[in-house]
Order: sequence, then C-alpha cells, then structure tokens
Amino acid sequence: MNCPSCGAPMCLQDGRECLTCDYCKSVYFPEKNEDGIRVLDEPAEHACPVCAVPLVHAILAAHPILYCTRCRGSLIPAPVFVLALQDLRAHRADWVPVPHAPDPKELKRHIQCPQCHRTMDAHYYAGPGNIVIDDCPSCELNWLDGGELMVIVRAPDHACDSGTGSIWQYEADFKLPE
Repeated sequence: MNCPSCGAPMCLQDGRECLTCDYCKSVYFPEKNEDGIRVLDEPAEHACPVCAVPLVHAILAAHPILYCTRCRGSLIPAPVFVLALQDLRAHRADWVPVPHAPDPKELKRHIQCPQCHRTMDAHYYAGPGNIVIDDCPSCELNWLDGGELMVIVRAPDHACDSGTGSIWQYEADFKLPE
C-alpha cells in the first residue's frame, strides 16, 4: 500500500496494527471489518482456496494473515491463529455468543492449500456445536471461511482454556459420531 500523504510505499510494523511510511513517517490504521481484521490493499502471492482470486495481506490482532476480499475467508498460520485467538478472547467479555450449527457436509469438502496445493484436512474445531475449519498440517496453515473466526472467538474452548493440551492434540482425539 502506498502512503496517502506522500505516495511512498508503507510497511507493516511487527506487532502493530498499522502501516508506517518510512519517508514521511505517516501512520495509517485500516478500519477493522466485522471479523476484527484490518484488510490491506496489498496482493499476496497465494490465491484463495475457495474462489481462486488473489489473497491480500491483512492484520488480525497485530498479526499478519492473508484474506480473501471476495469470500471473506482467512489463511492464518497455526502459531498466529493461537496467538490471535488469545488476544481476541481477552476482550470477548462484552460480546454476545453467535449461535452456529456446523454443517456436516463441510467435512466432505476438499480445498487445496494455497502454499503446497495438497488437500487440506476438514475437521471440527473444538468439537461439535462449533465450526468446521480446514488446515494443512505440513504447511501449518488454517483456512477459516468468512465469519468463522468470530464464532471461534466467542465460543468456549475447553481445550485451550483448561490447559489440558494443545489444540492439535484435542482435535486428533476428537471422534466423529458414525
């Protein structure tokens, strides 16, 4: 993205939700969307696994992610996903939970990882009653469809809150009803 003041390229500062201009020192804070994501106008090298348009760079709780402006999906590295959830959940006390029943058909979809192009794993996140997310274990990337991030943030997550183990272990132990 170019600086609105002088036209020079702006850069993202680590751990901040703004862009700064190295030339004139202007600071720009993009507005957050309904998922709490600040969308930047910079195209990324990867395409959306759902609608195949180029992803753009975005910021989630001061962490860089990739975002689809068409379907509102997010490609989030697994370590960033955990940190962003912790940051967002720290401020969820005044949010109203969003009811969301997962569609079991979502477990059968096959989307390709934008990085390695292997089929991503579709599975329930934190058990039934929440949502289905897609992840690529080899690239450590998570794909969330539009709106799913806030459902996760607002839902109780006993695997993380209780300190019983990692998210990956909890999901591996979860068995679907036959």
